[in-house]
Amino acid sequence: ACLGRGQLRVLDERLKQKRAIFRGYQERLMDLPGLRFQAEPQGFVSNHWLTCVLFPGHHDQALLTRERVRMALEAENIESRPLWKPMSMQPLYKDAELVRTQEHVAGDLFARGLCLPSGTQLTDADLDRICAIFKRAVREKAA
Repeated sequence: ACLGRGQLRVLDERLKQKRAIFRGYQERLMDLPGLRFQAEPQGFVSNHWLTCVLFPGHHDQALLTRERVRMALEAENIESRPLWKPMSMQPLYKDAELVRTQEHVAGDLFARGLCLPSGTQLTDADLDRICAIFKRAVREKAA
């Protein structure tokens, strides 16, 4: 309880940092055509605890781009990861009909989505570096 109370004291500052990181990615990557960030629904305020991006294009094409970016970041010791793997793709649930009904949506998001570094310790210089690597990887694919 003490830890939680202590964290509540800095919660507003952490949320401001998370929102600034999200905006930083948007501003730096806005010139890449078709790249999408999660929209904030009208009347709601996201905490942007994790910044994720969706790559444009057909499922397979987007998967190649996502992996190219992920691997380029990894080569520079920058951790990113695909969006969460759908339950219907997990071995335990492979035959579950109710889970599989949404596979086309969840599978597409899994193939096209990438979670970017979002820690509150990120600086503007870190965002510049991450986004430069990101853009270079996307543009190498296009060439």
